[in-house]
Amino acid sequence: MSLHRPFPGSGTDGDVVTITPEGAGWTYCGLRVVELTPGVPREVRTGDSEVFVLPQSGSCEVAVAGEETFALQGRQSVFARITDFAYVGRDSTFTLSSPGGAVVAIASAVCERKLSARYGPAEQVPVELRGAGPATRQVTNFGVPGVWEHADRLICVEVITPPGNWSSYPAHKHDASEPCPLAIEEIYYYRIAGPDQVTPSRQGFGLHRTYTGAEHDAAGLAPLDEYLEVRDHDVVLIPYGYHGPCVAAPGYPMYYLNVMAGPMLERAWAFCDDPVHAWVRSSWDGEPTDPRLPLTSAAGRTEPAARTDEGARR
Repeated sequence: MSLHRPFPGSGTDGDVVTITPEGAGWTYCGLRVVELTPGVPREVRTGDSEVFVLPQSGSCEVAVAGEETFALQGRQSVFARITDFAYVGRDSTFTLSSPGGAVVAIASAVCERKLSARYGPAEQVPVELRGAGPATRQVTNFGVPGVWEHADRLICVEVITPPGNWSSYPAHKHDASEPCPLAIEEIYYYRIAGPDQVTPSRQGFGLHRTYTGAEHDAAGLAPLDEYLEVRDHDVVLIPYGYHGPCVAAPGYPMYYLNVMAGPMLERAWAFCDDPVHAWVRSSWDGEPTDPRLPLTSAAGRTEPAARTDEGARR
């Protein structure tokens, strides 16, 4: 089964993207991306999964049956602003609606505990710059342990890689092979901006690498060796193995939503670098980060959209 789910193709029932644990061939992670027609409500049942509701474009209302209703202030696009979000627990029903229309990501993880619904304001989401130089990227840590503790298994971040930069580098893994402390399934949901640097478009592209090593053979995991071209709305599944780099083509900013979950009893996020390239991290000591980042904040873009971009990272 291919790890690459190009657009269009993965969506069902009119959705932009539909990834279920069953369809992915694993146990925990899922993702739906739904397009809301102005004024037309959409009912969603979480079943055995907890979810984050994250506007990709536009704003929406999330009405959780028997609980609260949240008005999420969204954004023009993922390259324009950090957005509000909502958490909804398993065994829940909620209704999405948007007067002006919206595209909304629903990231999910099969879990055991049912937790109450909760609102996440954009102003409280921390932004981190990882790496340095042409390996600098912006990581929006809205749904990670230590920042958002109100979840059972689900972990999510957004990453923006400026044009020409590398992210998810050095390549890393979080699977059942040595010496990883835990195993995590992961989804990469890509958005690529067009020439205006803000509006997603299939014109631009990025590159994604996934592969395995001798330690995966020793763990009985089938070999992976994929070099992928990714475009707007494409999905890449990471059941195990090293993943990275993710490279943004010059001229085209790259975004991805990471959805992660695993069998650990305590929600945690850990990784192991490919030992061949792990030394690269220490080479960044004292090197400046890309001055184009951070690109976005809760207030909007930190720089004008009309500019010439030449490099980036994650």
